[in-house]
Amino acid sequence: MQNNLVTINLVIHNGEKYIRQCLDSVLAQSYQHEFIELNILDNNSTDSTLERVRLWTMDYGLEQFLKPESEWLSSIVSKPLAGFSLIRSTKNLGMWPGQEELLKHSRGEYVIVLSVDVILYPDFIKNAVEAMARDHQIGALQAKVYKFELSQLETRNSKLETNIIDTVGFQIYRSRRIINIGHGEADQDQYNEPKEIFAVEGAVPVFRRQALEDCRLVSQGDKIIDPDFFWYGDDLDIAWRMRIFGWKQVYAPSVIAWHDRKTTKVLAGGWRELFRSRNLLPKSYLSIRGSVPMFKRRLGWRNTTLTIIKNDFASDLWCDSYYIIWRQLQIWGYFLLFEPAMFLEIFNLAKLLPRMLKRRSEIMKKSKVSAGEFRRWIS
Repeated sequence: MQNNLVTINLVIHNGEKYIRQCLDSVLAQSYQHEFIELNILDNNSTDSTLERVRLWTMDYGLEQFLKPESEWLSSIVSKPLAGFSLIRSTKNLGMWPGQEELLKHSRGEYVIVLSVDVILYPDFIKNAVEAMARDHQIGALQAKVYKFELSQLETRNSKLETNIIDTVGFQIYRSRRIINIGHGEADQDQYNEPKEIFAVEGAVPVFRRQALEDCRLVSQGDKIIDPDFFWYGDDLDIAWRMRIFGWKQVYAPSVIAWHDRKTTKVLAGGWRELFRSRNLLPKSYLSIRGSVPMFKRRLGWRNTTLTIIKNDFASDLWCDSYYIIWRQLQIWGYFLLFEPAMFLEIFNLAKLLPRMLKRRSEIMKKSKVSAGEFRRWIS
């Protein structure tokens, strides 16, 4: 086993339903605990999340280590951790800006970006470190992530009984439609081979710290995460940038986790997949879309579009222009009929466009792959 320090950074906002089991899965790791560092940032939760974290620390004798002057844990389940911290924000920074804040407190060679609605398999860290240690050009690792339902957490088992895949990474098409590979499929060993992928998905990616640092942009205020995104699309933006900066991204089927995608769990594959399903009619799709707040839908479209503007090669865009335009006609036809409020987001995108073009210029100058090399990831 590689004795590399691993940092787990958990950003939470109103995660009372998941927090206990999520944290328990961290302590259940087979990786040596003295090489695990845990940092938690609470994004101004208004539910019982913080109280549940406090109770969890008391159960394991950690309450004394919540004091600012304490940097080390003496014991936890008879095993020490390399470090533990709980930071409380007075405002909701957003998931990925919160992760960047936690990075300031991180010392690990590898950084696990953990979401509160994710449960880790006991060998998650051990297998992730072994996979990434094989090639120092691997910047990010994608786990095999299964779907689970909230009711399953009542058992508090370290393994959730489900064979339905949530994601094994991002795939990009010529139309610039981006999907979660394998989403909703029953696991029949079709994703049992490790391989390079276009990009890792944001539920529980594992990053090499050096690769994250390499993605800082002066035009973003020397930040890794785009400060104008706030929510949605941050994971795609950073992973796409990491890819064109020359870092590999791999899928490792031995690295396993479970994710409750909540209201978007049946939307992750895209509307085409839903309409083709025998069990889900277009009317159901409209109902599911309607359950997602409009500001989230607007952010999702805007940030995905800005990610393409920032990171895509001009020659690739031109080569695929037919597919891109045809898809945009379909999207905006749908918006016109069913979600006309989406048109208002065009103005917000226009305001941000000058900044995005400035960031694009910096990204293209730092790119270490050519447009031709990148095309291998476009399906």
